[in-house]
Amino acid sequence: MSAATLFGPPLPSGGTIGVVAAASPYDARSEILRGVEWWEAQGHRVKLADGVFDRDDYVAGDPKRRAADLTAMFADDEVDVVQSLQGGFGSAQIIPYIDFDAIAANPKPFVGYSDITSLHIAIRQQTGLATLYGSGLIGVGDKDTTPFTRNRLLQVLTGDGTGDVPRDPDDPYVRAIHGGKVTAPLVGGCLWLLMQTMGTPCEFQSDGAILFFEDVKAPPYYVDGFLTQLAVAGKLDRVAGVVVGEMKDCDWGDQREASDWARSRSLEDVLEQHLEPLGVPVLYKLPLGHGKHLAALPLGVRCTLDADRRTLTVDEPAFRP
Repeated sequence: MSAATLFGPPLPSGGTIGVVAAASPYDARSEILRGVEWWEAQGHRVKLADGVFDRDDYVAGDPKRRAADLTAMFADDEVDVVQSLQGGFGSAQIIPYIDFDAIAANPKPFVGYSDITSLHIAIRQQTGLATLYGSGLIGVGDKDTTPFTRNRLLQVLTGDGTGDVPRDPDDPYVRAIHGGKVTAPLVGGCLWLLMQTMGTPCEFQSDGAILFFEDVKAPPYYVDGFLTQLAVAGKLDRVAGVVVGEMKDCDWGDQREASDWARSRSLEDVLEQHLEPLGVPVLYKLPLGHGKHLAALPLGVRCTLDADRRTLTVDEPAFRP
C-alpha cells in the first residue's frame, strides 16, 4: 500500500505528546529533558513510555518491550501524537511484535525519521495510516536544531500539512534532474532503511508513487549500489516521480578516507545515471533529511511534484479533525 487511507487528527492546543524509544537509546538524560521542556514551552504535555530510559547497547531495550510501548501510546486516549525518541538503529526489530490492529483502531500522527523509516513503512502498509517524517524528541530539544525545523514540525502537526514543502533557508537552490509534473502518493524515507525492507514482509511499495529518499554518510558508490539493486528489483520501473532530499556527507569530498577510485564520480553523477533515464520528474535537494534543516514531510498522502517549477506540494491533508 502506497496511498494512506487512514488519518489521525492534528495536534490540539495543549495536547499530549507520547514518546517511544523504538530504536536507539539516549546518551545523556538531559537529551530527553531538553525535548520535554521544549514541548512544555509550546504549551503541550509529554508522556514518556515506560521503557524510554531502557538501554541495551545500541538499542533502547528489548524489542518486545519497545513494540509494547508503541502500541500502548497509540491505544492511550490521553496521547494525541506519538513521537519517536530518536532514530539510530533497531526499529525494524520491533515490527513482528507490533499490534497493528490497535494502531488502526486509534489513528493519530506518528513522527520520526532516519531509522524510523522502517516503522513508517510498516505502519502505513499494515494500517493505511498517514505518518510524518520529522524530528524525534531528542531532535526538538537539541541545541543545534534550527527554528526552521521546529516551526515546520509544529506547523504540520497542528494543521493539515498541505502546501509547498519549503526550501532550505540558507541555500534555497533545488535542482531538477528530469523535468515534468505528476500527482501521486508520496512514500519513502532514509535510503539505507528502504533497502533493509527488501525481501521482507514489509518491503516498501513504490508502484504509482512518488518515491522520496535521503541518506547520510553514504558515499556515491554506496548510493550507486543501492539504486542498482532497486532498478534490478523493479522498484523504479513504475514510480511516478522521485524526490531526493538532502544527502548529508554523501559526496566523495565528504569522505576523507576515500580512495582515488571512489572519488571519480560525484553523487549527482550517480543520481543522473540512475534517475534521469526513468523519464519521470526528479527533484533534488529539498531540506529533507539529516542536514541542518529538516522540513517535516507527510508520508502516504497525495503530493504534486513539479520538477519544472522545482516544487513539491502536499495536496492532501495528512491530519484530519
